[in-house]
Amino acid sequence: MDLQDKVVVITGGGQGLGRSMALRLAAKGAKLALIDLNQEKLDETAALVKEAGSEAKTYVANVANEESVETVFTQIASDFDRLDVLVNNAGITRDGLFIKAKNGEVLQKMSLEHWQQVIDVNLTGVFLCAREAACKMIEKNIAGVIINISSISRSGNMGQTNYTAAKAGVANMAVTWAKELSRYGIRVGAIAPGFIETDMTAGMKPEALEKVCSVIPMNRLGKPDEIAHSVEYIIENDYFTGRVIECDGGLRI
Repeated sequence: MDLQDKVVVITGGGQGLGRSMALRLAAKGAKLALIDLNQEKLDETAALVKEAGSEAKTYVANVANEESVETVFTQIASDFDRLDVLVNNAGITRDGLFIKAKNGEVLQKMSLEHWQQVIDVNLTGVFLCAREAACKMIEKNIAGVIINISSISRSGNMGQTNYTAAKAGVANMAVTWAKELSRYGIRVGAIAPGFIETDMTAGMKPEALEKVCSVIPMNRLGKPDEIAHSVEYIIENDYFTGRVIECDGGLRI
């Protein structure tokens, strides 16, 4: 797919990886529909997209709410009269051990609230957004692309029961949807980033950051634009579907 004048929807588009994706794709001529909960961050990204020479519209929506998702995708399709690409990037973490115990005494359990919050946004939100995007693509007879952002943690990572479950789910949903939606010309893929330079890693203590980097074969964190590059690759390669790109510097956890 040639990105020139294509409409790309990015959830979590206000900052971080979503912003990097928006700017990289804008430079290729794409028009951006940015979804986030933070209007201020959305406005900042939209201004940067404009500086990059493209167009962006912003939408405040909760990806975990079915009515909100249905409304926003109907609005996007109306505003742009098409929808070519969806990047399911929005996500949250609520890390904690499944069970924390000492000397046979259970001190703490992962709460149902923290489990559900992550599942709602990172798994159900991806399902809802992809469903509505696929509907719009089919209705407008567009051979579109859906990309789910998974994680290296999908293979299992201590302290992330909720997150790993969700990220394994979105990777496998991408494979399933690729098989189901190919008849409509829609391709689906996923990206599993490793440790990336984001606000979260920027807040880590230097010694903790050094320890993380020491186990990465590339000996550094990934850059947001390197994940955005993977997004660009999936969109532009018309033979890519049903697979997960691992962009993790060679790390295995």
